[in-house]
Amino acid sequence: MLRYRLLGHTGLRVSEFALGTMRFDDPVETERIIATFAEAGGNFLDTASAYGDSEAILGRVLRDRDRFVLGTKYTLSRDVTDPNAAGNHRKNLVLSLEQSLRRLRTDYVDVYWVHVWDRHTPIEETMRALDDVVRAGKALAIGISDAPAWVVARANTIAQNNDRTPFAAIQVPYSLLERGIERELLPMAEAFGLTVTAWSPLAGGALAAGSGRATTPRALAAAAAVAEVATGLGVPPEQVALAWTRHRSRAVLPILGVRTADQLSGNLAAAALRLPEDAVRVLDEAVPFDRGFPADFVAECDASPMVYGDAVDRLDVDDSGPRMR
Repeated sequence: MLRYRLLGHTGLRVSEFALGTMRFDDPVETERIIATFAEAGGNFLDTASAYGDSEAILGRVLRDRDRFVLGTKYTLSRDVTDPNAAGNHRKNLVLSLEQSLRRLRTDYVDVYWVHVWDRHTPIEETMRALDDVVRAGKALAIGISDAPAWVVARANTIAQNNDRTPFAAIQVPYSLLERGIERELLPMAEAFGLTVTAWSPLAGGALAAGSGRATTPRALAAAAAVAEVATGLGVPPEQVALAWTRHRSRAVLPILGVRTADQLSGNLAAAALRLPEDAVRVLDEAVPFDRGFPADFVAECDASPMVYGDAVDRLDVDDSGPRMR
């Protein structure tokens, strides 16, 4: 059975895997998928206004709605002919939310996500509008997807300084092939206690068995390493790839995007898989990753007598997690 984690600094319990719904196109199979997820203890559902029919299908087939933590997103265009039918401003937020509530056949969502950072809308406007829908009971918590770390940090500082609802979670791409969040976003989320929901943890299928989607030298190397570790552990490659994302940080919560209940069952088994350190080394060495500046530079400074004096290697510190809270 799946275990649960708190969503950011809220008391909301969410399953250790989220179920992505973007691929839902068959109501019958969708029901099977949701039933399989629920039977395993899954309760965290992820959709978006831009998913169109899949959001509506989810609303049609979802039973016991209040037992699920249901999240949807806004930002992307509802009507490409209308310049105000997209973006993170208040007008699009309100109209997108109302559209999603109708499609989902509910009067509230548990998490309302900003789908992508809109550079043309002041973050102050977005945070105030999001706080308004929380106070109105139409959303219980908020999150942001696909935004720089400094935007998230600034937004939450504004929210906290003005007694408004802060972001509880971020949504980002993360896999053995896409590790960019380790530079700024993941450390920021860990420092502020935010949940990190990871989309495309199988790198668009490149790390799945028999997908044929690994075409670049880097992707082929990653897929080969995943297959090697999977063979050694006697599990499917998908489980290894998913377990790797969870190995990196307890803040990470992968989003499973599937088309069938059988696919979901296989992915869910990754919850019980713990990768040995030698397996992690095989995976990491197959696709080297450089965090770059400032992360690597600061790490060098941490061990430098020139920076911290001769006692630098005699300092006992608590390395259990970030100190910023």
